[in-house]
Amino acid sequence: MLLRRYTFPEGVRTPDDVVTLLALNTCCPEKCPEWADYFVEQLAGFVVDHCYPIGSLDEINVEWVKRVLSNDGVIEGELELAAVLHMMDIARHVPPSLRALMLDQLRIALAEGRGAYAASRALRSGIGADDIAYVHRVLRDRLVPGASLLPAKIAILETIDRQTAVHARHPDWQPLIETVLSFRSRSPARTEAPRRWLQVPDSFFLDEEMVA
Repeated sequence: MLLRRYTFPEGVRTPDDVVTLLALNTCCPEKCPEWADYFVEQLAGFVVDHCYPIGSLDEINVEWVKRVLSNDGVIEGELELAAVLHMMDIARHVPPSLRALMLDQLRIALAEGRGAYAASRALRSGIGADDIAYVHRVLRDRLVPGASLLPAKIAILETIDRQTAVHARHPDWQPLIETVLSFRSRSPARTEAPRRWLQVPDSFFLDEEMVA
């Protein structure tokens, strides 16, 4: 209540606000249930609705997620994972690289037992109903007629399929993987990624000295 009323009366709107939000999340080991919703709502809302391209995500946003919210490709914080998933839910466009990163969280969970997604799974081995729901959430509108999947995402799901014993898979996994493999023969759909309001090279935003 204090954060909403005094610290961020207009919500998280600036990079400094994000730093404060992340610091609070890291420094406070005990959190009330309301904190989870607040953190996810504010962080996802800032990235999608108050960073360019407004309403969408691009590769620079994905690079930020990798640098700030993950460690060597693994999202270790439960709330950070939830925030990225919410970004994908509310964004008009989600880059394939972000979908691949999130699918890789399932692969890492199954193969190595690491990451926030591993800790949240109902099963400790094998593919469960929650894993299938997770894949559908990450791919969202990619598993419908006329859509396409890039080879990187197909490869991750193929790896998961190969490394999981048949008897340890939920019955709904086989129809899912068959749908995924059917995309191999399809040509990738041509969709134009959202453009930033200024035609500035990505290196400008990602260069450490310029950002500082």
